[in-house]
Amino acid sequence: MGMTMGICAAALAGALAAAPAARAAAEPAAPGGTTGLSGAGWSLKDTGKDARFRGLAAVSRSTAWVAGSKGTVLRTVDGGLTWSDVSPPAAVAGKLELRDIEAFDARRAVALSIGEGEDSRVFRTEDGGASWTETFRNPDPKAFYDCLTFFDPRHGLAMSDPVDGRFRILSTEDGGRTWRVLPGDGMPAALPGEAGFAASGQCLVSAGPRDVWLATGGGATARVLHSADRGLTWRTAESTVPAGDPAKGVFGLAFRHDGYAAQGLAVGGDYRTGQASPLAAAASADSGRTWRQADTPPPAYRSGVTWLPSHPGLRAAALAVGPTGTDVTTDAGRTWQPLAPGSFDTVSCARAPLGARAYEACWAAGEKGRVARLEPAAGH
Repeated sequence: MGMTMGICAAALAGALAAAPAARAAAEPAAPGGTTGLSGAGWSLKDTGKDARFRGLAAVSRSTAWVAGSKGTVLRTVDGGLTWSDVSPPAAVAGKLELRDIEAFDARRAVALSIGEGEDSRVFRTEDGGASWTETFRNPDPKAFYDCLTFFDPRHGLAMSDPVDGRFRILSTEDGGRTWRVLPGDGMPAALPGEAGFAASGQCLVSAGPRDVWLATGGGATARVLHSADRGLTWRTAESTVPAGDPAKGVFGLAFRHDGYAAQGLAVGGDYRTGQASPLAAAASADSGRTWRQADTPPPAYRSGVTWLPSHPGLRAAALAVGPTGTDVTTDAGRTWQPLAPGSFDTVSCARAPLGARAYEACWAAGEKGRVARLEPAAGH
């Protein structure tokens, strides 16, 4: 997350305005907007795969993991120049949909497959994917796990769509080696038709040692649930993102602590191709208690969102991605502007090396094996 001191949001716009001339397979420039972002920042990396990667873990500028369809997991440790196929054999054999992956470093990662009953599983590796251990297999045919998150290398949660009228939370205290279902008495009742979306690995996100948020859709309203005690008790808040249909709601969340409260971003809309999503983003300044609709939201459905790594001059910057492009905000989600076209499902940023630009460790992933890293402009 480190960046040269004194840079401001305007400098970010300039840094992302054009791709380096030597960058291979860069996304084409976006149309000019009020932010002055006249060129794309994404540099596509050839994975050699055609899987759809909805799970992404950005560890650093050099190291990232992606997880997706056909049980596929890839890892790079050289900035995307080469990718190792480290797919769990059992996931490949079962053609499982791996929709979320959380990585602690280049060797340790935990991946979640989705689906009804036993298709929902958790896999863990400690050796860079050379071997995997299945540490959880869902025994309940009524459960369908969507996302997972970790507070630190030991404590993590996974969430399932409602079972008997309440979202179900799975907990680990040993880095994903073992899991237990938390009591449901602290979880509010789900709305009729309410569920999570396993679209980007961001329907369950955490910030700090104890805070976690859960995104919903499909019900009469799209809600964000918050727990301040690692999933034991929850409170609900209505977002401004439209719902009322199984295809509509909040698809991705991003939170970070800022003083006494956490700043949050929510993106979503209607994932169906060609359907309008005019109110696809919202922001919260009070840990998700209340939400404000974006004054200028992204122009279409967005499934993934991430804060740019923190820096005094970039405290308000974030990225959102979806099938029709990438958008950037430099005012904490109040207004969004196009950054680049091109389809991505999920986006993630990690802390950059000291002295590097904050955004140099940002990655995105999506359909047809697409993975990209955000690059600085030439001469900066």
